[in-house]
Formats: sequence, structure tokens, C-alpha cells
Amino acid sequence: MTIQVAHLTLTPPVFLAPLAGITDRPFRDLVSRFGAGLVVSEMVASQEMVQAKPGVRERAELGFGEATTSVQLAGREAHWMAEAARQVEANGARLIDINMGCPAKKVTSASGAGASGSALMKDLDHALTLIEAVVGAVDIPVTLKTRLGWDDTMLNAPELARRAEDAGVQMLTIHGRTRCQFYKGAADWAAIKGVKDTVSIPVIANGDIVDLASAKAALAASGADGVMVGRGAQGKPWILAQLAAALFGGDAPVTPEGAALVAMVQGHYEAMLSFYGTDLGLRVARKHLGWYMDGVGTEAGLRRRVQTSRDPQEVLALLQEALMPTDGAPDTTTSGNKEAA
Repeated sequence: MTIQVAHLTLTPPVFLAPLAGITDRPFRDLVSRFGAGLVVSEMVASQEMVQAKPGVRERAELGFGEATTSVQLAGREAHWMAEAARQVEANGARLIDINMGCPAKKVTSASGAGASGSALMKDLDHALTLIEAVVGAVDIPVTLKTRLGWDDTMLNAPELARRAEDAGVQMLTIHGRTRCQFYKGAADWAAIKGVKDTVSIPVIANGDIVDLASAKAALAASGADGVMVGRGAQGKPWILAQLAAALFGGDAPVTPEGAALVAMVQGHYEAMLSFYGTDLGLRVARKHLGWYMDGVGTEAGLRRRVQTSRDPQEVLALLQEALMPTDGAPDTTTSGNKEAA
């Protein structure tokens, strides 16, 4: 199964959600190698990006020129959103996603650089000025990621979706919660159907999709054209390809175990150090190594040594022991991580 977004063919329709501080370039590259129809950059504040004139690493971080990478922009002023869109297109981006779903207080508050993300669902007229500005600024496809509404009294995702489609948005991703729910309770996949029934463009279901059962349930309840996985991929970069094979056919990747898992994690670790430099790379790597060790039940003392060592060669050596199977280790294919994107 494929999804057509203007001239781009996205297949399979299992996508990686943007997660701040997690879905960086090394992780997205790893997920893409296993197989994902689309990966999305971490959210970029439009005004800050334009004014900062990103350097080499930042440009690489956004994945310019990668056919399966979408650059996600956020903001509250049409001028800066349009300028940022022009900049990322000029640098080779193939797809732009507009963030109107982030619930973080620093993003949605009226002070500072806030009043963006899911706060825009409180003022659809203003939200449309941003959408129109981005669509009008570029020739590449523009998509939109949002939530069901601001709260239970303002479930306006179908209206926003209809107006966004009329303005030229080519695909929608809907997280099945309101902003005021944050990540509490369960995602309401059935409510996404109201958006699907309103528009003719592809709709992607998001929220609490962590395994095959939840992916199937989300598709059945929402009628969506595909799914987006976020925290379910932490420590399991292969899961998107596995879900895609089970849902839509094709060859499923083998879950790395033993020596294969060690080699994959070592490669991911070295990619982080290369991308960020050793000092920052060591800090960034800790959470990813922790998730990998969660999957195999690494003993606490060994885990602590892996995550606190500042010697890359020592870490690489310790991973040999830390990632080998232990008695009673959890099944790495059925982790209960909740997806919060």
C-alpha cells in the first residue's frame, strides 16, 4: 500500500513521528534503513531557524534532500513560517510538515515563543493564515500534524482539516487526544474518523500505536490510510518495518538479537558520536542505550557503567556484555512503551 502526496510516493504507510531530543538524524537514518515510509525531523521553531541561519550540522539534522524525510516547522507568525519554508526548500527539503499538535506549555503559552503548536486550534482563522503562508511560499508538498482539538469542548480537528485541505495541505496526521489531555488516558482513534470522513487527502492515525495489535485497532477505528509511531520505536528502530510487513505485506526485518543487536547498537552509538561530537554525543546516546538495554534486561550495575562511562571504547566493549540475552529478559518485540507524539 502506498500514499501519494503530490509527486511523492510514501510507502509503506507506517511513519516515524517527530520526538524532540529523540528522532535526530542518526536515529532517523537507522529507522529508515530498516524500512519506513516517512520519517519526520524534530520540530523546528521557524523564526529561530531563519534568524540563526543553521550551520552544517543543523542542516544535516533536518535531513534536507532526503526523499523520505519531512521537515517539521512550528510558529505563530505567517512571515516567519513562510521564510522558514522557503529556506528549507532552498536547502533541498522534499516535504514540509506544519506542527499544530505539540501540547508542551512552552510551545502553547502566550509568552515568549509560544502560542503555537496545538494552541493554534483555539483560533482556526489564525491557523489558516500560517498554513496559507507556508503553502504559498513553496512548491514542495505541505502536510499538517495536529490533535483532535484544544479540549473536550473544542473538538475542531474536522473543521481544521477541511480548511487545511482547501488551502493546499496534502496530508494530515491526527493524534487521537486533545491538547488538554497531553498524553493522559488513551488515544481516541475512533474520533480520527471524523477527520477522515471530512477530507479526501490521506489521513494518518497517531497516538498509542506501539505494536501490531494497537496499529490494527487504530486503522480499524479511524479508517486512516496509515499510522505514525513515536515512542513505540524507542529502542526498537525495526518496529516500523515489522508493522508495515504485517499490515500491508512484504518482507519483515529480523529482530536483531545477540551479536546482531550488539553490532547495530554499536553502529548507532558511533553515529551519534560522529554527528554530535564526543562530548554531546555521549550525553545524547545515554537515553538510546538505556532503551536498548531495557529490551534485553541488562543488569543494573552493568547498565550504570555503560551509561556513565566517558570513554567511547569502553562503552563499545561493555555493550558486548550488556546486550547479550539474559534469563528472564523481556521480549523486545512487545515492549509496552507508550507513544506520545
